[in-house]
Amino acid sequence: MENNVIKQVAVVGSGTMGSQIAMVCALAGYQTILQDIDPENLEKAKKFLREQMEKRVAKGRYTQEEVESAFKRLNFTEDIEDLSNTNLVIEAIVEKLDAKRHLFAKIDKIVGPKTILATNSSTIVSSKLEDVVSYPENVCNIHFFNPVLVMEMVEVVKGPHTSDETTEKSMAFVKSIGKTPVLLKKEISGFIANRILGKLMDEALYLYENGYATHEEIDLVCKKALNHPIGPFALMDLTGIDVNYFVRMQRYNESGDEQDKPSRIVAEKVEKGELGKKTGKGFYKYDEKGSRIGSAT
Repeated sequence: MENNVIKQVAVVGSGTMGSQIAMVCALAGYQTILQDIDPENLEKAKKFLREQMEKRVAKGRYTQEEVESAFKRLNFTEDIEDLSNTNLVIEAIVEKLDAKRHLFAKIDKIVGPKTILATNSSTIVSSKLEDVVSYPENVCNIHFFNPVLVMEMVEVVKGPHTSDETTEKSMAFVKSIGKTPVLLKKEISGFIANRILGKLMDEALYLYENGYATHEEIDLVCKKALNHPIGPFALMDLTGIDVNYFVRMQRYNESGDEQDKPSRIVAEKVEKGELGKKTGKGFYKYDEKGSRIGSAT
């Protein structure tokens, strides 16, 4: 393990992102806590991670022994007090500022003065959280990409309050779990990848909503002409259409610009509960195993 400072990691929020972040940390040798207030979510996370790791063992990417050792290092808990001895907490809950501020204030009362408090958010910069904690110099963004078990890139963002020590430890930690970190030396909502991707998403939604092409055709063009591994609509289904919605609403709440609001079709999907792969229906339909079985619109 390259980083000899961080010994125990906690991830708060056991959804698709949080569960995978925790698994990656455990696989890298860290004692890891995955905390969620909902026991049903934790059970879903256990099942999801077991299935994912079984696939990787079958493909020869890990041995069964490596996987079992990682699960022994991974503790699932509902009790947020279990975070008290951690050196790094990564928040991976819903993309809502109020929820994150409430959580950071709560964690602040539990952890020590040297614990790094990181948000996995790609939209909410950590300067919007630093005023609710006792040691703002410990706060930063550590943004993973979905699927975390596969994607190598991690964006680390240094806010105006973030100390050099926190930044250095965060960068070293990302390297120690086998990922490639990129440091943003100052804050900007969306960071690098999602600011670029957001422009593509906006244009794809515009073309679809205005009848220029179907979402399947737009995805096909992005894959075959631009050589993207996945089209924008399939990607929204993968990451969660509600994530796109909350990101755009956060941006709109900050700017007041109507153009920053979620697109009509995204808002309609969220209202119907058609959030993508995790609900079985988004722009495409999925079976119980998450395999695509057709188009939904």
